Amino acid sequence: MINIKTKQDIAILREGGRRHAYILKELAKMVRPGTHVVDLDTHATKLIEKGGDMPAFLNYQPYGAARPYPATLCVSINDEIVHGIPTEGDKVLKEGDIVSIDLGMTHKGMVTDAAITVPVGRIHKELKELLVTTQKALMAGVKAARGGAKVGDISNSIQRIGLAHGYGIVEELAGHGVGYHVHEEPYVPNYGQAVKGERLKPGMVIAIEPMFNLGTKKIRLDMDGYTYRTADGEPSAHFEHTIVITKGDAEILTV
Repeated sequence: MINIKTKQDIAILREGGRRHAYILKELAKMVRPGTHVVDLDTHATKLIEKGGDMPAFLNYQPYGAARPYPATLCVSINDEIVHGIPTEGDKVLKEGDIVSIDLGMTHKGMVTDAAITVPVGRIHKELKELLVTTQKALMAGVKAARGGAKVGDISNSIQRIGLAHGYGIVEELAGHGVGYHVHEEPYVPNYGQAVKGERLKPGMVIAIEPMFNLGTKKIRLDMDGYTYRTADGEPSAHFEHTIVITKGDAEILTV
């Protein structure tokens, strides 16, 4: 069932999204060679709680997971696509890495979800292009998310950009509805046919999140039960916004 949010819900999500974006920007400032990943998680928790809000991922247990998620952030480095656990193992960022920071936050009972991928110091040219292109694909998906369009229009807009650059487009992981819960319907893949899927209606709130790999689209799950990696060990980039569907252009909430 797809939940249509009320005007009051959207007002809460808009404020939560503004706070969410601020926290991601503050975390991005911490990214440099020598940064301990757990420090990103600790600082995120402090910033969220300072605003009277709650981490949405901490202790969240997705369907099929063997245990609740043990951190505030998902921090995924290089070949880690998503759901890297920052509180397990002493991970330290190195010059030339790229790192995805994915945050879910609950403000007055409403959940927003957004992610950025950040360079650590100076990175290789092909990694810069991967980051720029994945972010471009996110914005193309947002542009396609107009009231009256279909989920497939979002998916196809993202896919066309990924294919044009020869990237592996992750198929097993996707965007999703969000707001009352971390994961809601509809499922929003990063590939597919235009004019297919659920119709986008005003008041729908969704998280769009392209994941492009420098190599193969194939992925594997780590023994920790959460961290997804590229099957060939090549780097991956991930960007995400929470948006609300309107009668016209979608509104990005996490800015």
